[in-house]
Amino acid sequence: MKEDLISIQCLDTQGISDIFSLTEKVKADKAKYTDAMKGRSIGLIFQKPSNRTRVSFEIGMIQLGGNALYLGPDEIDMGGRESVKDVACVLSRYLDGIVARTYNHDDIKELALYADVPVINGLSDRAHPCQALTDIFTIKEKLGTFKGITLAYIGDGNNVLNSLMMTAAKVGLDMKIASPKGYEPEEDIVDIAKKFAKESGAKIWISNDPNAAAKGADVIYTDVWVSMGQEKDAKKRLKAFKGFQINDNLMKLAKKGCLVMHCLPANRGQEITDSVIDSKNSVVYDQAENRMHVQKAILLKLLQ
Repeated sequence: MKEDLISIQCLDTQGISDIFSLTEKVKADKAKYTDAMKGRSIGLIFQKPSNRTRVSFEIGMIQLGGNALYLGPDEIDMGGRESVKDVACVLSRYLDGIVARTYNHDDIKELALYADVPVINGLSDRAHPCQALTDIFTIKEKLGTFKGITLAYIGDGNNVLNSLMMTAAKVGLDMKIASPKGYEPEEDIVDIAKKFAKESGAKIWISNDPNAAAKGADVIYTDVWVSMGQEKDAKKRLKAFKGFQINDNLMKLAKKGCLVMHCLPANRGQEITDSVIDSKNSVVYDQAENRMHVQKAILLKLLQ
């Protein structure tokens, strides 16, 4: 039976641990896996533009000895020119796996429903599991443990936070979240994450106070305040998020040596200052690199 990665809910704690262990091996010895995906191909169905997701999946698949085919909105127009079901059924005849980056999370779910090959969520409006797995892997890589570590996320209650919160809860990583009123994470996602946290012993704390979230944090994470598709609300959002910027004053509240994370692209001067994102404690580019290593492990897990 095929496996998909639609959201973090598709993985149990052991599954996450297995991906992390395989990532370490793939990253340490690239040459060992150069023929692992020989003769296999994935399709990248992207409704949104991308830097890290596209390049990391394409190059990652090539490094594994396979092929990757980019299918942008002009090629397919999934859900418009051609139904999601037809796209899934046809591409299943050509490909060994599908990576989809969509606006609507339901499109990913429908793809997985009708596809006979594994479907990986490269981003949707509700989830970004590959990003979250990479971020949590990077924290483990840098700090060596999740025990006694607190991750503070300061910003929008968006798809990145949804997946980050669930992953942290599953691995036992404490998380403090601060978002402006009206921009908190969705209640159903929080409820699911808290159930996972109860099992792992992790704590999830949510407020509207960025200073309280930053206080004593081992890692501080932020994302853009205006995501793709939200441009019409930019003025309203920028006003609401005033005071949630990750800057030198906020970093003083965190632990000494606190790591700085951002999934990129960053609007420098809005959600984060140059002095913070370019500081010695920033692991932003390590995150970006690790996208490829983690996704290679995901491809190996789902396609082999």
